[in-house]
Amino acid sequence: MTIGRTRDLDGKLVALVGGTGFFGRHLAQELLARGARLRIASRHPDKAFRIKPLGNLGQVQVVAVDVTRPHTLEVALTGVDAVVNLVGAFAGNLDAVQGTGAGQIAAIARARGVAAFVHISAIGADAASPVAYARTKADGEAAVLAAFPSAVVLRPSVLFGIDDKFLNLFAGFTALPVLPVFAPHARLQPLDVDDAAQAVGNVLADPAAFAGQTFELGGPEAISVLELNRRIARATGRAPLMIELPDAVSKLIAAMPLTPISRDQFALLQQGNVASDALPGIRALGVHPRPLGLFLDRWLVTYRKNGRFGARTRTA
Repeated sequence: MTIGRTRDLDGKLVALVGGTGFFGRHLAQELLARGARLRIASRHPDKAFRIKPLGNLGQVQVVAVDVTRPHTLEVALTGVDAVVNLVGAFAGNLDAVQGTGAGQIAAIARARGVAAFVHISAIGADAASPVAYARTKADGEAAVLAAFPSAVVLRPSVLFGIDDKFLNLFAGFTALPVLPVFAPHARLQPLDVDDAAQAVGNVLADPAAFAGQTFELGGPEAISVLELNRRIARATGRAPLMIELPDAVSKLIAAMPLTPISRDQFALLQQGNVASDALPGIRALGVHPRPLGLFLDRWLVTYRKNGRFGARTRTA
């Protein structure tokens, strides 16, 4: 099977539920380039206006939805060819949003005659997890497949991009003289957000080929949190003293208010975020993921001491 960035979605109307976030913006650009028309369905439709200029006149629609109010979904999902569910959260009523809520989106989509459904979950989804995020992600997968058996479930690892809140967060901390590192030996498998978007596009281009399957989408290498911090520091031209925090200290910090990580986020970080190899990966969707090293030096230049002129200043 040859899959590529062609206009293989020409004329298709795709609803992106929860499409105004980081992944949604990049996915919108991918699908628009492949000829799709988009209906951005979001609880915050004002955030979708930055997406509208990516398409041609009339190619992007914006509607307000609330996944806890089924009638809003019924309106948003009427007349569409495919749905991508990107709704997710780390706080609040997670079951209503990404557990039973995901199943409700799928059920309404099927009742409205939608032909294809892609559900974005996460690596680490686990129905037995003590962490609500991972548990409700697994519950959401089960609910989606029960309501829409031909749905495709994608479990991406942590996504990175030039406008993310992942690399940019770590890069900002490299300006500190001392940098504490949480869960330093936990392993991550970062995936370029545009590679993840291409994977979704490939599924939508031929949904029957992947119907009912679950895929784990990881980047080309798994690295420790400590190594990730070291690479980011090198890219920013910084050399903070990195202190590997014991888990007991990290848990205490995570339990305090106004810290950069919550207890649940630390628990997820501690267990790592890599593909299990028990499920097909991103290459099975026709995507060859690009390594983090291709991007760091170009993207993180603004975090150097003197910005893009940092290297010149250091050698003067």
